[in-house]
Amino acid sequence: MKNVSSLLTGVAPAVTKVYCHECGYQNTEEGKYCSKCGALLPDEESGAQDTVLYSPDAEEKDTDISHIRDVVKEGVSLVVRSGGGLTGETYTPAGEKTTIGRHPESDIFLDDITVSRNHALLLMSKEGFYIQDKGSLNGTYVNHVRVEKQRLTDGDQVQIGKYKLTFIER
Repeated sequence: MKNVSSLLTGVAPAVTKVYCHECGYQNTEEGKYCSKCGALLPDEESGAQDTVLYSPDAEEKDTDISHIRDVVKEGVSLVVRSGGGLTGETYTPAGEKTTIGRHPESDIFLDDITVSRNHALLLMSKEGFYIQDKGSLNGTYVNHVRVEKQRLTDGDQVQIGKYKLTFIER
C-alpha cells in the first residue's frame, strides 16, 4: 500500500536506514530485527548515537615511530598518532582487561561516531598483549588488516574508527 503523501505529491517518502550492530547490514527502519543475521536492531531513541560506517585508509603507511618512542618512558602504552584531536595522548593498560570505546566509562575513551560504544579490549596475558574486537561496526585493524583478536608487538599500528594508535612496549 502506498503512502498517502506520496500519492498526493508523486514523490516517494524517504526511507530511513538502520545499521545492524552485529553484522553492519543496512535494514529499513520498519524492522525490529536484522534481515541478514536476526540481531535486535537499535531503537529510534538511540539512533542519533549509533556508530557511523568508516573505511580506514589502507594507503597511508607511516613507519617512522621514533618520535613516539620519546613520549613513552617504560612499560606498555597505546599512543594516539592521529584522530579526534587526541594526537600525542598516551594510554597505559588498566590491568588485565582495558576497555576501548565511545562509552564514557571506557578505560580508553575515543569520542567519535566511527567508534562503537564497546569497540575493543586490550588484553594482557602471560604471552603478551592482545587486541580483541568486540563486534564493532567498523572493526579493529592491526597494521591495516582487520582482526578479531591479534597479539600486539612493539610498533604495531592499531586503528579504531578514525583513530590511529601505536602500540609501544619497552
